[in-house]
Amino acid sequence: MSYMAQRVQHYGTTIFTEMTNLANEYGAVNLGQGFPNFAAPEFVKEAARAAISADINQYPPAIGRSRLRHALAAKYARHYNMELDPASQIVAMHGATECLFATIQSLVDPGDEVIIFEPYFDTYVPCVEFAGGTPVYYTLEAPKWEIEPDKLAALFSDKTKLILINTPHNPTGKLFSRAELQMIADLCQQYDVIAISDEVYEHIVFDEAQHIPIATLPGMADRTVTISSIGKSFSVTGWKVGWAIGSAEICTAIFRSHQWITFAGAAPLEEASAAALEWADETGYYAQLQAMYQRKRDTLLSALNEANLPVITPAGTYFAMVDISELGFANDRDFCTYLTKEIGVTPIPPSFFYTTPNAGTDLARFAFCKTDEALAEAADRLQKLGSSSC
Repeated sequence: MSYMAQRVQHYGTTIFTEMTNLANEYGAVNLGQGFPNFAAPEFVKEAARAAISADINQYPPAIGRSRLRHALAAKYARHYNMELDPASQIVAMHGATECLFATIQSLVDPGDEVIIFEPYFDTYVPCVEFAGGTPVYYTLEAPKWEIEPDKLAALFSDKTKLILINTPHNPTGKLFSRAELQMIADLCQQYDVIAISDEVYEHIVFDEAQHIPIATLPGMADRTVTISSIGKSFSVTGWKVGWAIGSAEICTAIFRSHQWITFAGAAPLEEASAAALEWADETGYYAQLQAMYQRKRDTLLSALNEANLPVITPAGTYFAMVDISELGFANDRDFCTYLTKEIGVTPIPPSFFYTTPNAGTDLARFAFCKTDEALAEAADRLQKLGSSSC
């Protein structure tokens, strides 16, 4: 007899764990999993230490500490001209992952359809399936990842409850354009659909591009859940401090799931996150963050191109996809395994971010949220690939 519930039996070990284990076994430079391997800003770390020393160590309010919610309301007003009530329109949770899970559990009933762009961040599909919803997929095509209006419109129906957007988009690096967001907004209003917008890479955009929250488009403020977190912007992915923003009605629904999942986050880290958000705008931190990641992106792109790996230049995030279709490998997994074992650099095979059979098998994803030393070592090792025929 198996004691494992049917709802989880088909979920295996994540591809991130698998490739990280392989990288460790072969001593490869791990450009797979997307977390910075360098220190967070000193101010941010000091803010956490100060919060603990100030005895902010007991349960925070279930919707998040007041200072954090007010700091978020001020941030969204400054950056996006969004007017938010900190008491009713913001719920702080245990990272963006819980925000996604709680939001979907609170809004999706069995039989509801949820439109998901693939390739997708791997948590999206299980969140929908756990709620009893039915994922419906729009496949983004390399290299431009553009959305075709008729193709997207054909996915909407009376069964559609949500559409999941991720901009800047992991794993492609795509930044949704205003025209694409307007297309989605028009369909949401036509079919009475809610948009969940995962914007954790909101401050990591390149070449003077602009991140646009779909919630700022006409008619979308009350039918959008905007999700982000502290982790990517401040290099503290282990803090797991995230937030969901929406109408008071939607946030009430989200809270009703959240209170039974984790109830509350980590009080000192929520306090430190508030301090970080306040400090960031006072010091011009976000511009420095963009400049740092643009430099790292350009370093990796140069190394990939020199290794004869055609790059699809990302407009945002800290990931870059390459086209491996002409290299003679059976699929992306074989390529990533070869690169790890023989070259000593580990990417991620993105076919695991698709449901459509054989999609993504001619691509590989590299992360550049790594130290300059790690990127330089990866570049040196990749030269071996550039001079070989695989």
